[in-house]
Amino acid sequence: MPAAAARIHEVPDDLLAAIDYCYDQGWTDGLPVVPPQVDRVHAMLAADDRPAETVIAKHPATGLELSLHAAAVNAVMAGCLPAYFPVLVAAFEAMDREPFNFHGSTASTGGSAPLVLVSGPIADEIGMNAGVNLFGPGNRPNATIGRATRLILRNVFQMLPGISDKSTQGNPGKYSLCIAERTRGNPWPPLCQEQGYAAGVSSVTVYAAGGFCNVENHGGNTPEQVLGSVADAMANYGCITLGQSVVILAPEHLQIVAGAGWTRRQAQEFLFTHAKRSVEGMKDVGKFRDREYDAQHGEGAHALAEQGFLHRGLNPDDILITLGGGDAGGHSCFLPSWSRGRGSIMQHAAIRQKK
Repeated sequence: MPAAAARIHEVPDDLLAAIDYCYDQGWTDGLPVVPPQVDRVHAMLAADDRPAETVIAKHPATGLELSLHAAAVNAVMAGCLPAYFPVLVAAFEAMDREPFNFHGSTASTGGSAPLVLVSGPIADEIGMNAGVNLFGPGNRPNATIGRATRLILRNVFQMLPGISDKSTQGNPGKYSLCIAERTRGNPWPPLCQEQGYAAGVSSVTVYAAGGFCNVENHGGNTPEQVLGSVADAMANYGCITLGQSVVILAPEHLQIVAGAGWTRRQAQEFLFTHAKRSVEGMKDVGKFRDREYDAQHGEGAHALAEQGFLHRGLNPDDILITLGGGDAGGHSCFLPSWSRGRGSIMQHAAIRQKK
């Protein structure tokens, strides 16, 4: 099914009536939206130098397509400014890649929310929050880019709660889940650099994230203590799978880890080694999957199970770690992946900024 042609809706010249009209059309996530007035949509489109009808993502199950124009309409409704638009576009270009599993991650009972993680200079340029209250309210770019992501899933791809979106309990991140990597005080290279992008190029990483897990440790003062508490959260029976992980270390915690000379790679290796459960324990809670099950479901068996343990993920590369949050507080977080296995693999893309 091709991308829908642009339509103009005539409504009364009254702001509240226009907002009510958007509700009547089913275009909202339950909260009011900014009516997508034509001039605002055109201003959004001006942030990209491609034709408005350019398709940037396609839903494999329905054939529905996301054009730049449709993305711009929903960006306006979410409250985005044009400067934010390149981030939103890059996020959907990344989600469009097959390993992300665009349909499954948005339709499943698992209730994942697409995390949009921005790395590079654009985060500061548009005023994204990478510090205090990182996952909370109060920052326009973070909130509206994340919300535009949700509105596109609803309005363009028709992932409607209770109809095509079958989340058992949902996830508050479904309203908005967009953050920036903190660069101030970050002893490790930015993600965009490690992802291979040229100097000055920002990136966006997308990840089908489960519920937020706060990792509190105010007493640990060694890398092993801090990361040990993170690994324990990653390996809890409620969410341990072969899937990937996102770990956002608070500045207090990363200062301890990096202050001892640990690199990001060493932290990944430690977390992978220690985020594990015994095969017997997994059997006790009914979550052990044998080779026959894996063969039937195309997952591939976990080789380490033969050594008596199942780890979160297949190797250290399955763990994304970066810095985020306020200077004070021993609160890091772990976001588990969607699905019982490796149903969605995180993707990243360069953010195209108009010259």
